[in-house]
Amino acid sequence: MADAIDRSVTPAAVIEVGCSDAPIWREPFGRLTYDSTASPAGLDTIFDLASLTKVMATTSLVMRAVAEERLSLDTKVSSLLEDWTTADRSEISVRHLLEHSAGFPAHLRLWEFATGRSEYEAALRAVPLERPPGVASVYSDIGFLVLGFVIEAARGGPLDNQFDELRRAWDGTTTFRPSSALLARIAPTEYDAVRDCVVHGHVHDENARALSGVAGHAGLFGTASDVGAFARIVLRTFREPTDLGTPSLVRTFATECPVPSSSRALGWDTMRPTSSCGSLMSTGAIGHTGFTGTSLWIDHARDLYVVLLTNRIHPTRTNDAHLALRPRVHDAIVRAFDTDR
Repeated sequence: MADAIDRSVTPAAVIEVGCSDAPIWREPFGRLTYDSTASPAGLDTIFDLASLTKVMATTSLVMRAVAEERLSLDTKVSSLLEDWTTADRSEISVRHLLEHSAGFPAHLRLWEFATGRSEYEAALRAVPLERPPGVASVYSDIGFLVLGFVIEAARGGPLDNQFDELRRAWDGTTTFRPSSALLARIAPTEYDAVRDCVVHGHVHDENARALSGVAGHAGLFGTASDVGAFARIVLRTFREPTDLGTPSLVRTFATECPVPSSSRALGWDTMRPTSSCGSLMSTGAIGHTGFTGTSLWIDHARDLYVVLLTNRIHPTRTNDAHLALRPRVHDAIVRAFDTDR
């Protein structure tokens, strides 16, 4: 990590490693920006978690809704959202959205012409599918945008309110739309040429921003300790019932889906030799990454989690050196963990 900071892989990073009972190791690296006078990263540094929102908020809320019997994995989106009955969309299920196999494009610049939920719902109804549901898995922000709307319809209430209630299960402070009072602790992300400023304290993802910072695919902000607290309740759920669900349910969500050539489980990604978690985690490990430079991997066979948060897109998203860093960090941690155990 020291080498990565020296090579400008990211200005700031914080790691937390732990097991289901407690953190084992935490350490910050670097400064919040490349300015030599910038504040050092700390254990209290808050990061834009980007697509970790997909597992911490959206997937977890779907798990809870399934446990409450408000949803099933085979619930059709058309039964919850208006005007989703056209032939190409009528068979899309919650399972398809979680597997990234609903047929949606990977990404769309909807923010260029839509703002707010009603305009987004109308725009999403008009998006042509690229393939029939269930045929192939293509990682899609768009599918998780829809899934956020599905959760709101199934459980009642805005996504951020539902998440605020859920996070009490792990006593977390992760949040959508952080208070401006926290700005000094928040790692800035990318320079936005449209607004002629560095995005700081507001969600980086443009589609989430057009939805007032709250979306099924992005929007959460939190510290490494926040993400670690979530990881611990996931690990406990593999052994005993928690507010997230039962061991049987979490194992269902952690099982690789049957879609051909896919590494995806339900919401989560799974361990492959080419995954960001490196080559040493157990075959049943699950995890997720975020565009801003965030990642979480959970190896329930080892009772181990690794949180690696960075703001690698500051000041520009063209920096992709973190892709080589992630597996190196995870392999080093697993080696040390196995040696010390």
